[in-house]
Amino acid sequence: MNPSLPLVLELAWFVAALMLVFGLRRMSAPSRARSGLRLAAGGMTIAVATSLAHPDIGRNLLPMAFALVLGGGLAYLHARRPTTSAVAASIALYSGLGGGAAAAIATLSMLHVGERPEVLPALAVLGGLAGSISLAGSLTAALRLRRQSAGQRHFAQRQVAYLASGVSMLLLGVLLSASSAAHPVLVILFIALALTFGVLMVLPIAIADLPVAISIFNALSGLAVALDGQMLGNTLMLVAGTIVFAAGLLLTRLMARSANRPLGEIMYSGFGLATEERGEGHSAGDVSTIDAADAAVALAYARRVVIVPGYGMAISQAHHKLRELTQLLEERGVETGFAIHPVAGRMPGHMDVLLAEAGVPYERISDLAGINDQFPQVERVLLVGANDIVNPTARDDRDSPLHGLPVLDVDRSGGVIALKRGDGAGYSGVENPLFGAVGTRVLHGDARQSVQDLITALKELD
Repeated sequence: MNPSLPLVLELAWFVAALMLVFGLRRMSAPSRARSGLRLAAGGMTIAVATSLAHPDIGRNLLPMAFALVLGGGLAYLHARRPTTSAVAASIALYSGLGGGAAAAIATLSMLHVGERPEVLPALAVLGGLAGSISLAGSLTAALRLRRQSAGQRHFAQRQVAYLASGVSMLLLGVLLSASSAAHPVLVILFIALALTFGVLMVLPIAIADLPVAISIFNALSGLAVALDGQMLGNTLMLVAGTIVFAAGLLLTRLMARSANRPLGEIMYSGFGLATEERGEGHSAGDVSTIDAADAAVALAYARRVVIVPGYGMAISQAHHKLRELTQLLEERGVETGFAIHPVAGRMPGHMDVLLAEAGVPYERISDLAGINDQFPQVERVLLVGANDIVNPTARDDRDSPLHGLPVLDVDRSGGVIALKRGDGAGYSGVENPLFGAVGTRVLHGDARQSVQDLITALKELD
């Protein structure tokens, strides 16, 4: 407890920290997620209001209030837009801005470290480092996800710049940590190197692996906030930052495990390789097509149908139509269910959130481990915008860039109907032979419209 602060402020921050912790705990279950979100939001509101009531705010109150209104308004407008298909980019944006705010606090602390003997230079340096890397890396990842920034195509043989910026940044950080009065030029150079390192850190990563990098940057944002909280004696920042840091590390570990790849391979497999060398840019071979009427017949007279959603479902917002389709099939006596891959979409839980929004019962949703052994007993699989997560080369071809990624064994089912916009490769750029296999039929078009066509055809059956 900070003896220089009024007791009521310390108690308010303590209550806010408890609300954040219990709110996050409730978010672990989909049925309690909404109440957990409200609880955490209430805790954050108390924290912000308490901070504005701090006795040392003084004349900074108006600029802070203006910044809150401006930033909160922009965030509110952005959050109201249908960004479900861009969830990873949105998370990267907000996480990066949080890291940038923490880096700004640490930078100011470094500049005034001589005036505040209670501030440890090493904490300020580490906070500025983590926050700056998170800011630059997250924004670069968000731009790449939106296809507005070049990736590893322009990074071949440039690892020297990455290593040079990293070594220079660390050496300068050690120098600033040992100094009792940091020169502004050195501080600015240090932050610039950290920002550069964050950008270069993202460039060699394949597009399909960017969600893992975003999770790492999210953890760094939490670390920066926790370090700032320790440096400023703010218990709430310390608690909240530590939780975000731990959650980010845990999510990174789970995502790497789901992809069955070591983190080092995910982060640095693109060093020195051009895009062509990574096997990207391939297109699928010849496919057998099917129209909506024939697909509806195949689904209607199947005993069991499993739907595998992917990023294409999120892009087209087809999840509500899929729920209507399953209800029609169930009325005809067809057993239906959903199979979710842990890395389907752009972030873990992406498909689960969409299906929950559409009202799909939780018991109808199976994960990869729970459904893979059952595919030989499934008569029809309906793929909705899924590609890499059902690519059999990840299982069978040791030369495939996807080899080792656990996939849904839909090719072992009785037959596959794929709703697909085109014949191109998936998010990773790797060709998927499933779409040219004998048991696969492709229904081309926007997923939402294709599902609607299936619904119309089903209603026309006897």
